[in-house]
Amino acid sequence: MEFINVDGVSFRYGNENENADLVLDDIRLTIQPGEFVALLGHNGCGKSTLAKHFNAMLLPTGGKVWVDGKDTSEEENKYPVRRLVGMVLQNPDNQLVSSIVEEDVAFGPENLGIPSEEIRQRVDNALKAVGMYDYRLHAPDKLSGGQKQRVAIAGILAMEPSCIVLDEPTAMLDPQGRREVLDTVHRLNRERGITVVLITHYMEEAAGAGRVVVMDDGRVLMDGTPRQVFSQVEALRRVELDVPQPTELCFELRQEGVPLPDDVLTAEECAAALAQLLKRP
Repeated sequence: MEFINVDGVSFRYGNENENADLVLDDIRLTIQPGEFVALLGHNGCGKSTLAKHFNAMLLPTGGKVWVDGKDTSEEENKYPVRRLVGMVLQNPDNQLVSSIVEEDVAFGPENLGIPSEEIRQRVDNALKAVGMYDYRLHAPDKLSGGQKQRVAIAGILAMEPSCIVLDEPTAMLDPQGRREVLDTVHRLNRERGITVVLITHYMEEAAGAGRVVVMDDGRVLMDGTPRQVFSQVEALRRVELDVPQPTELCFELRQEGVPLPDDVLTAEECAAALAQLLKRP
C-alpha cells in the first residue's frame, strides 16, 4: 500500500471564496514507503502547499490525501498523521524552542505524552542518528547553521515518524552545512527506511534522490528518476528550472554538435563521457 496517496487534490486559500485562485489543481501522486522523493518547482508553483497536505497542516479543498491509509480530512486522524509525518522547515531557528539541545529534542515526545524513561532513550538515539549527541548539553544558539538543522531533524526523529518532509532545509546554509544535512537525511533514508520528501532549489540535491517530481502552476508536470527528468533540459527551462551543472554542460556541448549522452548527472559521469570522446580516433 502507498504510504502517501494524493487523489485528485485541489486547494485554494480561503475555502469559502470560490473566486480565489487554485494553488493546487487536481494533483494525483503516490509515494511508497521508504522512497526518497525530491519535489521541484519555481516559487509559487505549489510545492510547499502540497507538502503541508502530507501532515495535515493543510486540508484539501477538493480530493483526498491518505497517509498510511488515514484520511487527513478526518479530525480524529490529524494527530496520528502528524506523528507519522514530521516536517523540517527552511529556518532551523523557527523549530528550536529550548536553551539546551537535548531539551529541544525532547519537546516533541513530551507533547505526545511519552513516558520520561522512553523520552530519554529517544532523545539520545535521535541525537546519535544525526551526529549531534556530543552537543546534547550545548545551547542551540551557539551552533552552526548545519548543526542547528540537524538538531531540528533530531527533534522530528524523536517522535519516531515514518516520513520526514524537508522544506528547503539547506537554503540558509553554507556548503559545509548543506553537506552535513543532506548526508544525514540520506543515511536516515538508507539505514532506517524513513520516507523522505525533499523540497529544494538545488538541482544537485535533487539528483541524489531516487525520484524527482516537478510542479508547475499547481500541477504535477514531470515525475520520474533524476535521469529521466533532468534529460528534459529544454522543458525544465520553460518552467524556470535549471539542471545539474554537468547535465547543463553536456547539453550545451550537444547543441554544438558534440556527441555526448543526454542522461549525465554527476561531474564524474561528465568527465568519463568527455574522456571516452577524446579516445575516439
